Amino acid sequence: MSSLHEAFGRARLEGRAALIGYLPAGFPTVAASIDILRAMVDNGVDIVEVGLPYSDPLMDGAVIQQAAEIALSNGTTPADVLSVVTGVAATGVPTVVMSYWNPIERFGVEEFAAQLAAAGGVGVITPDLTPEEAGAWIQATDRHSIDRIFLVAPSSTQARIDVVAGATSGFVYAASTMGVTGMRTSLSGSAAEIVARVRARTDKPICVGVGVSTPEQAAEVAAFADGVIVGSAFVRAVLEAGDGAVAAAGSLARDLAAGVRTVTSHT
Repeated sequence: MSSLHEAFGRARLEGRAALIGYLPAGFPTVAASIDILRAMVDNGVDIVEVGLPYSDPLMDGAVIQQAAEIALSNGTTPADVLSVVTGVAATGVPTVVMSYWNPIERFGVEEFAAQLAAAGGVGVITPDLTPEEAGAWIQATDRHSIDRIFLVAPSSTQARIDVVAGATSGFVYAASTMGVTGMRTSLSGSAAEIVARVRARTDKPICVGVGVSTPEQAAEVAAFADGVIVGSAFVRAVLEAGDGAVAAAGSLARDLAAGVRTVTSHT
């Protein structure tokens, strides 16, 4: 069992969903991103998602795009991303990378998997890589014990869900709605529906992202999912806080962690 699965197991024993917090590496600086992510961990984030900044982020909304642009303008490289993983993984919390496929391919598929494992990373979310095109990635991640995380969406057919769940070794990432990431005033009912459809096909953890930003929304998702993914809300908190970014991210993590604890998980 990987440390990622152990984190879900611990949350399940507590009768709740796991809280997953996202921030791009290098935002607002490499050193600051480590401090912010550590503050998120200190305040209740169970699993950390480190973003690899990319110039063409198809799935990301305006807030995360802005953070990625700041990170790239700072000269953040994949090597810097791996250093952030090292700094966060030292807390003992499972640390995964979210990356589009092009940067991994350019870095070298085998080399990225090997270096991520050496840095203490345990998994990678690849939003634009389909299982059918992931042969080399599947082999490399198997060799280095890195969990693969693929995505499903409300439009996914049962056949597509089966393919994604079969290729996934970490958790199935269920996008709550069609479209890009970003904070929303309310969540689509399709979130619970897609989770139910995936749960009927696999016993792997299912986590919901895209649009979760408040403790109330986190509680709503925690009632039916194994994990609640929050990204844009953390990025916005950092953007608005300036020098108080570490404290702001920690405060938001604390509120969201309380939110996932207000309901009893389905598990």
